[in-house]
Amino acid sequence: MAAGDTALSICSDACVMLGAKPISSFDEGTDEASIADRLYSDIRNQALMLYPWSFSFKKTSIARLVTTPTNEYRYEYQLPGDRLGSPRAVYDTSAVGIPPRKEYRIMGSKLLTDYEAVYIDYQYAVPEYDMPSYFVQLLKYMMTWHLALPITDQTEKSQYWQSVAIGSPAENGRGGYLRQAMNIDGLNQPTNAINDFSLIAVRY
Repeated sequence: MAAGDTALSICSDACVMLGAKPISSFDEGTDEASIADRLYSDIRNQALMLYPWSFSFKKTSIARLVTTPTNEYRYEYQLPGDRLGSPRAVYDTSAVGIPPRKEYRIMGSKLLTDYEAVYIDYQYAVPEYDMPSYFVQLLKYMMTWHLALPITDQTEKSQYWQSVAIGSPAENGRGGYLRQAMNIDGLNQPTNAINDFSLIAVRY
């Protein structure tokens, strides 16, 4: 893990890479600090959702609500508040090796289904202290890209840092350092996990 990294240090390093002064607080009153504070959470979540990162998943059972759906399903379940997007996989048992289920619908913060119990794999907003160093580096490049235009007013710098972060348009957002980070993350999954960890099926 990238011990010591914080939202502030990530944004400060991004400012430095743009040739601006580092920021010491999001409340220091500079344009750089205000812009970084406004953009950071959205960019972090976007970076997390670019790929099913191995460190960004939780598996949990979700609570069935006393209320019932008005559509064809019998039950509704409350989705976790810290999730990013929809669940990556849904199950009706905690048993190992069971394929994901498909008979459900997401409506807002609820999952509707006929299953008596529901377990999900989902991505969540990982705190910075739990992010591995390769992802922190990606996040710095992502922030540099998105800060480039509002801080420097130079389109060329924005385009350059976009290519550093995710590659050229021809790479469909899967190039640059993102590709390296994805490859590193893939090394964290042992080969025998294919038979034991159902998230592998979702990743590919």
